[in-house]
Amino acid sequence: MVPVIVGPTGVGKTALAAALADHWPVTVISADARQVYRTLDIGTAKPDSGTLARVPHVGIDVIDPGQRYSAGRFAREAAQWITNLDATRRPVVVGGTGFYVRALADGLFNEPELDPDRRTRLKEWSGQHAGLASWASRLDPKYTGGGRQRAARTIEIALLTGRSLSWWQQHARAEGAIRPWYVRLSLPRPVLHRRIRERVDAMLQAGFVEEVRRVRASGVPGDAPGLDAVGYGDVVAHLEGRLPVAELPEAIAAATRKYARRQETWFRNQLGDAPVVTLDAGESSEQLAQKVVELWKSRGD
Repeated sequence: MVPVIVGPTGVGKTALAAALADHWPVTVISADARQVYRTLDIGTAKPDSGTLARVPHVGIDVIDPGQRYSAGRFAREAAQWITNLDATRRPVVVGGTGFYVRALADGLFNEPELDPDRRTRLKEWSGQHAGLASWASRLDPKYTGGGRQRAARTIEIALLTGRSLSWWQQHARAEGAIRPWYVRLSLPRPVLHRRIRERVDAMLQAGFVEEVRRVRASGVPGDAPGLDAVGYGDVVAHLEGRLPVAELPEAIAAATRKYARRQETWFRNQLGDAPVVTLDAGESSEQLAQKVVELWKSRGD
């Protein structure tokens, strides 16, 4: 079994993983759809340099912001990362991207062959149109959101195969790469919201706006996959003159709160039959790590 730490943004997943390194020789497998992007450091809340020096991480800084990265690619690469680990190290999956976690733990569908020319034309179309979520919902009633990239993927599968993405996930699922043991972190909503606002303020003070300005100056468009993330869209809007600086902190915090609610709903309902322990993240990361270690020892398998 592999420990998998999940929960909403700002709940303390990274801190718990770092604290576990005091008990186990840990390598963190990052299951975060935004931390895969190079140069997007502040707004994605990547672990700081001290943490990365002390606790090995994989799944961070994988691609450039203008590229796309899918749950399927993550599942394949994460399975290889885990396989290649030194036998003395314990993999711990950490992240809040539910599609990534499910792809690794439960397996994705065996995708049918897609016509490359039609796929290219469809990608060009989707890149030029707004309202992709509306189209995705029409083509797949079970579409639950997840950003522009997820919507484009849902449209692609439906139009090029004649069946919805949810159908394929139900009827053509492959075997997962790990047997997960979930640690779900939770906080009362007012406490989580306070943490989110504090994190947003800290990000802005650390240079979040300057980070996005540098990325844009390097030639990455504002609607690039890496910038299609909570907070980044608001900073892009500010840099383009569509959002006053005084409104920026609350805009980012509001978007993050909304995202955290979706994550909480996902992790309450989408973890399947695997064992799950839910811990109050109001305790210190050291206390939580001690509990995780004790619960792991008491599993009885």
